[in-house]
Amino acid sequence: MPLIQNRDIVIVGLQQWYTPIGSNCKNIALQFARHNRVLYVNSPLDRRTIMQQKHDPEVAFHLKVVKGETSGIVPIGENFWNLYPNRVLESANFIPFTPLFSIFNRINNGRFAKSIQEAVNELGFKNILLFNDNDIFRGFYLKELLKPDRYIYYSRDYLIAMDYWKRHGAKLEPLHIAKADVAVANSLYLTDMLLQYNRNSYYVGQGCDLSLFDPQKVYERPADLPVTDAPIIGYVGALTAMRLDPEILLYISRNRPQWQIVLVGPEDEVFQQSALHQQPNIHFLGRKPLSDLPLYLQHFDVCINPQLVNEITIGNYPLKIDEYLAMGKPSVATDTKTMQLFKDHVYLAAAKEDYVPLIEKAMAEDEPARRAAQIAFAQSHTWENSVEAIYNAIAL
Repeated sequence: MPLIQNRDIVIVGLQQWYTPIGSNCKNIALQFARHNRVLYVNSPLDRRTIMQQKHDPEVAFHLKVVKGETSGIVPIGENFWNLYPNRVLESANFIPFTPLFSIFNRINNGRFAKSIQEAVNELGFKNILLFNDNDIFRGFYLKELLKPDRYIYYSRDYLIAMDYWKRHGAKLEPLHIAKADVAVANSLYLTDMLLQYNRNSYYVGQGCDLSLFDPQKVYERPADLPVTDAPIIGYVGALTAMRLDPEILLYISRNRPQWQIVLVGPEDEVFQQSALHQQPNIHFLGRKPLSDLPLYLQHFDVCINPQLVNEITIGNYPLKIDEYLAMGKPSVATDTKTMQLFKDHVYLAAAKEDYVPLIEKAMAEDEPARRAAQIAFAQSHTWENSVEAIYNAIAL
Protein backbone atom coordinates (compact mmCIF):
# COMPACT_ATOMS: atom_id res chain seq x y z
CA MET A 1 0.00 0.00 0.00
CA PRO A 2 1.60 3.31 -1.04
CA LEU A 3 2.04 5.96 1.63
CA ILE A 4 0.70 8.63 -0.71
CA GLN A 5 -2.12 7.97 -3.16
CA ASN A 6 -4.99 9.77 -4.88
CA ARG A 7 -3.10 13.06 -4.70
CA ASP A 8 -2.38 15.63 -7.40
CA ILE A 9 1.36 16.00 -8.00
CA VAL A 10 3.06 18.63 -10.17
CA ILE A 11 6.68 18.02 -11.18
CA VAL A 12 9.09 20.69 -12.41
CA GLY A 13 12.75 20.13 -13.13
CA LEU A 14 15.70 20.27 -15.45
CA GLN A 15 14.74 17.65 -18.03
CA GLN A 16 12.05 17.79 -20.67
CA TRP A 17 9.81 14.75 -20.78
CA TYR A 18 10.57 14.30 -24.48
CA THR A 19 14.34 14.07 -23.97
CA PRO A 20 15.19 10.54 -25.19
CA ILE A 21 17.58 9.64 -22.38
CA GLY A 22 16.19 8.56 -19.06
CA SER A 23 16.48 10.53 -15.86
CA ASN A 24 15.77 10.25 -12.17
CA CYS A 25 12.91 12.70 -12.48
CA LYS A 26 11.17 10.81 -15.27
CA ASN A 27 11.43 7.52 -13.39
CA ILE A 28 10.13 9.12 -10.20
CA ALA A 29 7.22 10.62 -12.15
CA LEU A 30 6.28 7.19 -13.52
CA GLN A 31 6.21 5.81 -9.99
CA PHE A 32 4.14 8.73 -8.69
CA ALA A 33 1.64 8.19 -11.50
CA ARG A 34 0.94 4.60 -10.42
CA HIS A 35 -1.24 5.83 -7.55
CA ASN A 36 -1.66 9.59 -8.11
CA ARG A 37 -2.51 12.12 -10.79
CA VAL A 38 0.69 13.66 -12.15
CA LEU A 39 1.46 16.70 -14.28
CA TYR A 40 5.07 16.63 -15.55
CA VAL A 41 6.07 20.15 -16.58
CA ASN A 42 8.66 20.69 -19.32
CA SER A 43 11.05 23.59 -18.92
CA PRO A 44 9.57 26.73 -20.47
CA LEU A 45 11.16 28.16 -23.59
CA ASP A 46 13.48 31.12 -23.23
CA ARG A 47 14.62 33.61 -25.84
CA ARG A 48 17.98 31.95 -26.38
CA THR A 49 16.49 28.48 -26.92
CA ILE A 50 14.03 29.86 -29.45
CA MET A 51 16.81 31.56 -31.41
CA GLN A 52 19.18 28.60 -31.34
CA GLN A 53 16.82 25.62 -31.61
CA LYS A 54 13.69 26.84 -33.36
CA HIS A 55 14.03 24.14 -36.04
CA ASP A 56 14.04 21.33 -33.49
CA PRO A 57 10.64 19.54 -33.84
CA GLU A 58 9.93 19.64 -30.10
CA VAL A 59 10.82 23.33 -29.86
CA ALA A 60 8.68 24.00 -32.94
CA PHE A 61 5.73 22.24 -31.27
CA HIS A 62 6.37 24.18 -28.06
CA LEU A 63 6.28 27.44 -30.06
CA LYS A 64 2.82 26.48 -31.37
CA VAL A 65 1.70 26.16 -27.76
CA VAL A 66 3.13 29.60 -26.96
CA LYS A 67 1.27 31.07 -29.95
CA GLY A 68 -1.99 29.48 -28.81
CA GLU A 69 -2.22 27.23 -31.87
CA THR A 70 -2.47 23.99 -29.85
CA SER A 71 -2.93 22.81 -26.28
CA GLY A 72 0.17 22.49 -24.14
CA ILE A 73 -1.34 19.66 -22.07
CA VAL A 74 -0.41 16.32 -23.63
CA PRO A 75 -1.61 13.00 -22.12
CA ILE A 76 1.20 10.54 -21.37
CA GLY A 77 -0.84 7.77 -19.78
CA GLU A 78 -3.65 7.16 -17.34
CA ASN A 79 -3.61 9.94 -14.72
CA PHE A 80 -0.45 11.34 -16.28
CA TRP A 81 0.01 14.50 -18.36
CA ASN A 82 2.93 16.48 -19.83
CA LEU A 83 2.78 20.27 -19.94
CA TYR A 84 4.49 22.52 -22.48
CA PRO A 85 4.31 25.94 -20.71
CA ASN A 86 2.71 28.63 -22.87
CA ARG A 87 4.88 31.56 -21.80
CA VAL A 88 8.43 32.49 -22.80
CA LEU A 89 11.09 33.35 -20.23
CA GLU A 90 13.89 35.88 -20.52
CA SER A 91 17.47 34.58 -20.72
CA ALA A 92 18.96 36.21 -17.64
CA ASN A 93 21.78 34.05 -16.31
CA PHE A 94 24.39 36.29 -17.98
CA ILE A 95 23.58 39.07 -15.49
CA PRO A 96 26.60 39.27 -13.18
CA PHE A 97 24.87 40.55 -10.02
CA THR A 98 22.57 38.18 -8.14
CA PRO A 99 20.20 40.88 -6.78
CA LEU A 100 19.57 42.13 -10.33
CA PHE A 101 19.32 38.57 -11.67
CA SER A 102 16.74 37.83 -8.96
CA ILE A 103 14.46 40.60 -10.25
CA PHE A 104 14.37 39.02 -13.71
CA ASN A 105 14.16 35.55 -12.17
CA ARG A 106 11.04 36.52 -10.22
CA ILE A 107 9.44 37.78 -13.45
CA ASN A 108 10.34 34.48 -15.12
CA ASN A 109 8.96 32.50 -12.18
CA GLY A 110 5.73 34.50 -12.39
CA ARG A 111 5.26 33.62 -16.06
CA PHE A 112 6.13 29.98 -15.38
CA ALA A 113 3.71 29.81 -12.45
CA LYS A 114 0.84 31.24 -14.51
CA SER A 115 1.31 28.52 -17.15
CA ILE A 116 1.33 25.83 -14.48
CA GLN A 117 -1.67 27.29 -12.63
CA GLU A 118 -3.74 27.39 -15.83
CA ALA A 119 -2.99 23.70 -16.45
CA VAL A 120 -3.70 22.82 -12.82
CA ASN A 121 -7.08 24.54 -13.10
CA GLU A 122 -7.90 22.85 -16.41
CA LEU A 123 -7.07 19.40 -15.02
CA GLY A 124 -8.95 20.09 -11.78
CA PHE A 125 -5.93 19.47 -9.56
CA LYS A 126 -6.39 20.40 -5.89
CA ASN A 127 -4.01 20.74 -2.91
CA ILE A 128 -1.04 19.88 -5.08
CA LEU A 129 2.24 18.38 -4.03
CA LEU A 130 4.93 20.32 -5.92
CA PHE A 131 8.11 18.32 -6.61
CA ASN A 132 11.13 20.23 -7.90
CA ASP A 133 13.89 18.21 -9.53
CA ASN A 134 16.92 20.39 -8.73
CA ASP A 135 15.77 23.47 -10.72
CA ILE A 136 17.33 26.19 -8.56
CA PHE A 137 16.26 29.22 -10.60
CA ARG A 138 12.97 28.56 -12.42
CA GLY A 139 11.50 26.97 -9.32
CA PHE A 140 12.79 29.49 -6.80
CA TYR A 141 9.50 31.35 -6.23
CA LEU A 142 7.03 28.61 -7.17
CA LYS A 143 6.21 27.74 -3.56
CA GLU A 144 5.02 31.30 -2.95
CA LEU A 145 3.29 31.64 -6.31
CA LEU A 146 1.52 28.27 -6.55
CA LYS A 147 0.95 27.72 -2.82
CA PRO A 148 1.19 23.91 -2.91
CA ASP A 149 0.14 21.75 0.00
CA ARG A 150 3.77 20.57 0.24
CA TYR A 151 6.88 21.73 -1.62
CA ILE A 152 9.60 19.10 -2.12
CA TYR A 153 13.10 19.98 -3.33
CA TYR A 154 15.05 17.06 -4.83
CA SER A 155 18.85 17.25 -5.09
CA ARG A 156 20.57 14.75 -7.37
CA ASP A 157 23.66 16.70 -8.50
CA TYR A 158 25.95 19.25 -6.90
CA LEU A 159 24.97 21.82 -9.51
CA ILE A 160 26.77 24.83 -8.08
CA ALA A 161 30.11 23.20 -8.91
CA MET A 162 29.23 23.93 -12.56
CA ASP A 163 29.89 27.37 -14.04
CA TYR A 164 26.33 27.97 -15.25
CA TRP A 165 24.85 27.44 -11.80
CA LYS A 166 27.71 28.76 -9.66
CA ARG A 167 27.29 32.48 -10.39
CA HIS A 168 23.87 32.79 -8.77
CA GLY A 169 23.25 29.30 -7.44
CA ALA A 170 25.87 29.58 -4.69
CA LYS A 171 23.69 32.24 -3.05
CA LEU A 172 20.25 31.13 -4.16
CA GLU A 173 20.28 27.34 -3.71
CA PRO A 174 20.77 27.49 0.09
CA LEU A 175 17.81 29.89 0.30
CA HIS A 176 15.78 27.63 -1.98
CA ILE A 177 16.54 24.53 0.09
CA ALA A 178 15.72 26.34 3.33
CA LYS A 179 12.18 27.23 2.30
CA ALA A 180 11.22 23.77 1.04
CA ASP A 181 8.81 21.84 3.24
CA VAL A 182 10.89 18.73 2.56
CA ALA A 183 14.29 18.28 0.91
CA VAL A 184 15.46 14.90 -0.39
CA ALA A 185 18.63 13.65 -2.07
CA ASN A 186 19.87 10.55 -3.87
CA SER A 187 23.33 10.53 -2.23
CA LEU A 188 24.65 10.80 1.32
CA TYR A 189 26.91 13.71 0.39
CA LEU A 190 24.01 15.74 -1.01
CA THR A 191 21.85 14.85 2.00
CA ASP A 192 24.49 16.32 4.29
CA MET A 193 24.51 19.44 2.10
CA LEU A 194 20.71 19.75 2.38
CA LEU A 195 20.82 19.33 6.16
CA GLN A 196 23.00 22.44 6.44
CA TYR A 197 19.99 24.51 5.34
CA ASN A 198 16.89 22.46 6.12
CA ARG A 199 16.48 20.01 9.00
CA ASN A 200 13.65 18.27 7.12
CA SER A 201 16.15 16.68 4.71
CA TYR A 202 16.36 12.99 3.96
CA TYR A 203 18.36 10.46 1.98
CA VAL A 204 16.02 8.59 -0.37
CA GLY A 205 18.46 6.44 -2.30
CA GLN A 206 18.75 5.90 -6.01
CA GLY A 207 16.48 3.83 -8.18
CA CYS A 208 17.86 1.79 -11.05
CA ASP A 209 16.33 -0.07 -13.97
CA LEU A 210 18.38 -3.25 -14.05
CA SER A 211 16.05 -5.27 -16.24
CA LEU A 212 18.68 -5.53 -19.01
CA PHE A 213 21.34 -6.90 -16.67
CA ASP A 214 20.58 -10.60 -16.20
CA PRO A 215 23.48 -12.49 -14.62
CA GLN A 216 21.86 -15.86 -15.39
CA LYS A 217 21.81 -15.26 -19.12
CA VAL A 218 24.72 -16.37 -21.30
CA TYR A 219 25.72 -13.52 -23.60
CA GLU A 220 27.71 -13.88 -26.78
CA ARG A 221 31.28 -12.63 -26.44
CA PRO A 222 31.62 -9.31 -28.31
CA ALA A 223 33.93 -9.59 -31.29
CA ASP A 224 35.92 -6.46 -30.39
CA LEU A 225 37.02 -7.73 -27.00
CA PRO A 226 40.72 -8.65 -26.93
CA VAL A 227 41.36 -12.36 -27.39
CA THR A 228 43.39 -13.25 -24.33
CA ASP A 229 43.70 -15.59 -21.37
CA ALA A 230 44.82 -12.65 -19.23
CA PRO A 231 42.39 -10.86 -16.92
CA ILE A 232 40.15 -8.26 -18.54
CA ILE A 233 39.64 -5.16 -16.41
CA GLY A 234 36.67 -3.20 -17.72
CA TYR A 235 34.92 0.14 -17.47
CA VAL A 236 31.57 1.06 -19.03
CA GLY A 237 30.46 4.67 -19.35
CA ALA A 238 31.48 8.06 -20.69
CA LEU A 239 35.20 8.74 -20.66
CA THR A 240 35.38 12.36 -19.53
CA ALA A 241 38.23 14.01 -17.66
CA MET A 242 35.72 16.00 -15.63
CA ARG A 243 34.64 12.77 -13.92
CA LEU A 244 37.33 10.12 -14.48
CA ASP A 245 41.02 10.09 -13.59
CA PRO A 246 43.20 8.98 -16.54
CA GLU A 247 46.16 8.64 -14.16
CA ILE A 248 44.48 5.71 -12.42
CA LEU A 249 44.10 3.87 -15.70
CA LEU A 250 47.67 4.66 -16.69
CA TYR A 251 48.94 3.40 -13.33
CA ILE A 252 47.07 0.10 -13.65
CA SER A 253 48.23 -0.36 -17.23
CA ARG A 254 51.92 0.24 -16.49
CA ASN A 255 52.02 -1.82 -13.30
CA ARG A 256 50.20 -4.82 -14.75
CA PRO A 257 51.04 -4.86 -18.48
CA GLN A 258 49.67 -8.41 -18.76
CA TRP A 259 46.17 -7.25 -17.81
CA GLN A 260 43.91 -6.07 -20.65
CA ILE A 261 42.03 -2.87 -19.82
CA VAL A 262 38.83 -2.41 -21.83
CA LEU A 263 37.05 0.95 -21.90
CA VAL A 264 33.53 1.01 -23.36
CA GLY A 265 32.12 4.47 -23.97
CA PRO A 266 32.61 7.77 -25.82
CA GLU A 267 35.77 9.81 -25.12
CA ASP A 268 36.14 13.52 -24.54
CA GLU A 269 39.08 15.44 -26.03
CA VAL A 270 41.30 14.93 -22.98
CA PHE A 271 40.96 11.17 -23.21
CA GLN A 272 41.41 11.19 -26.98
CA GLN A 273 44.74 12.98 -26.62
CA SER A 274 45.94 11.15 -23.53
CA ALA A 275 48.92 8.80 -23.16
CA LEU A 276 46.42 5.99 -22.59
CA HIS A 277 46.25 5.49 -26.34
CA GLN A 278 49.95 4.59 -26.39
CA GLN A 279 49.44 1.73 -23.93
CA PRO A 280 49.22 -1.60 -25.80
CA ASN A 281 47.05 -3.19 -23.11
CA ILE A 282 44.37 -0.46 -23.12
CA HIS A 283 41.52 -0.93 -25.59
CA PHE A 284 39.05 1.85 -26.45
CA LEU A 285 35.89 0.28 -27.86
CA GLY A 286 33.78 3.43 -28.18
CA ARG A 287 30.10 4.03 -27.57
CA LYS A 288 27.81 0.98 -27.49
CA PRO A 289 24.01 0.64 -27.35
CA LEU A 290 22.70 0.23 -23.81
CA SER A 291 21.36 -3.20 -24.75
CA ASP A 292 24.92 -4.37 -25.54
CA LEU A 293 26.46 -3.42 -22.21
CA PRO A 294 25.61 -6.73 -20.45
CA LEU A 295 27.57 -8.57 -23.16
CA TYR A 296 30.73 -6.69 -22.23
CA LEU A 297 30.18 -6.79 -18.49
CA GLN A 298 29.72 -10.55 -18.47
CA HIS A 299 33.15 -11.03 -20.05
CA PHE A 300 35.03 -8.67 -17.72
CA ASP A 301 36.96 -10.27 -14.87
CA VAL A 302 36.81 -7.11 -12.77
CA CYS A 303 34.88 -3.87 -13.30
CA ILE A 304 36.28 -0.52 -12.22
CA ASN A 305 35.13 3.06 -11.69
CA PRO A 306 38.31 5.20 -11.61
CA GLN A 307 36.43 8.30 -10.54
CA LEU A 308 38.11 11.66 -10.14
CA VAL A 309 37.08 13.26 -6.84
CA ASN A 310 36.13 16.90 -7.29
CA GLU A 311 33.19 19.23 -6.57
CA ILE A 312 31.22 17.84 -9.49
CA THR A 313 31.68 14.14 -8.72
CA ILE A 314 31.95 13.96 -4.94
CA GLY A 315 28.20 13.93 -4.41
CA ASN A 316 27.15 11.76 -7.34
CA TYR A 317 25.56 8.33 -7.22
CA PRO A 318 27.40 5.98 -9.63
CA LEU A 319 24.68 4.05 -11.42
CA LYS A 320 27.26 1.97 -13.24
CA ILE A 321 28.22 0.32 -9.93
CA ASP A 322 24.71 -1.10 -9.62
CA GLU A 323 24.98 -2.38 -13.19
CA TYR A 324 28.31 -4.03 -12.39
CA LEU A 325 26.94 -5.65 -9.23
CA ALA A 326 23.71 -6.72 -10.94
CA MET A 327 25.86 -8.82 -13.26
CA GLY A 328 27.65 -10.29 -10.23
CA LYS A 329 30.98 -8.75 -11.22
CA PRO A 330 33.81 -8.07 -8.75
CA SER A 331 34.21 -4.28 -8.68
CA VAL A 332 36.77 -1.72 -7.57
CA ALA A 333 35.96 1.98 -7.30
CA THR A 334 37.31 5.24 -5.95
CA ASP A 335 36.24 5.76 -2.35
CA THR A 336 33.70 8.56 -1.77
CA LYS A 337 31.03 9.19 0.87
CA THR A 338 28.34 7.71 -1.37
CA MET A 339 30.49 4.66 -2.14
CA GLN A 340 30.51 3.86 1.58
CA LEU A 341 27.00 2.52 0.94
CA PHE A 342 28.66 -0.13 -1.24
CA LYS A 343 31.61 -0.97 1.02
CA ASP A 344 30.43 -4.53 1.74
CA HIS A 345 30.22 -5.32 -1.98
CA VAL A 346 32.79 -3.10 -3.73
CA TYR A 347 36.52 -2.74 -3.05
CA LEU A 348 37.18 0.96 -2.38
CA ALA A 349 40.42 2.66 -3.40
CA ALA A 350 41.57 5.77 -1.54
CA ALA A 351 44.46 6.38 -3.98
CA LYS A 352 45.53 5.24 -7.44
CA GLU A 353 48.13 2.93 -5.86
CA ASP A 354 45.30 0.99 -4.20
CA TYR A 355 43.76 -0.11 -7.47
CA VAL A 356 46.19 -2.88 -8.43
CA PRO A 357 46.15 -4.76 -5.08
CA LEU A 358 42.39 -4.32 -4.79
CA ILE A 359 41.80 -5.68 -8.30
CA GLU A 360 43.94 -8.69 -7.38
CA LYS A 361 41.96 -9.10 -4.16
CA ALA A 362 38.68 -8.82 -6.07
CA MET A 363 39.71 -11.62 -8.43
CA ALA A 364 40.98 -13.82 -5.60
CA GLU A 365 37.78 -13.46 -3.57
CA ASP A 366 35.33 -13.85 -6.45
CA GLU A 367 33.09 -16.74 -5.46
CA PRO A 368 29.39 -17.68 -5.75
CA ALA A 369 28.20 -16.48 -2.34
CA ARG A 370 29.78 -13.06 -2.81
CA ARG A 371 28.32 -12.76 -6.30
CA ALA A 372 24.85 -13.63 -5.02
CA ALA A 373 25.12 -10.95 -2.32
CA GLN A 374 26.24 -8.37 -4.89
CA ILE A 375 23.31 -9.16 -7.17
CA ALA A 376 20.78 -8.99 -4.32
CA PHE A 377 22.21 -5.67 -3.12
CA ALA A 378 21.97 -4.09 -6.59
CA GLN A 379 18.45 -5.37 -7.11
CA SER A 380 17.33 -3.69 -3.88
CA HIS A 381 17.95 -0.30 -5.52
CA THR A 382 14.59 -0.06 -7.25
CA TRP A 383 12.59 3.01 -8.15
CA GLU A 384 9.77 1.62 -6.01
CA ASN A 385 12.02 1.70 -2.95
CA SER A 386 13.36 5.17 -3.72
CA VAL A 387 9.89 6.63 -4.20
CA GLU A 388 8.68 4.92 -1.04
CA ALA A 389 11.47 6.76 0.78
CA ILE A 390 10.29 10.04 -0.81
CA TYR A 391 6.75 9.30 0.36
CA ASN A 392 8.06 8.64 3.87
CA ALA A 393 9.88 11.98 3.85
CA ILE A 394 6.78 13.85 2.69
CA ALA A 395 4.58 12.14 5.26
CA LEU A 396 6.86 12.95 8.24
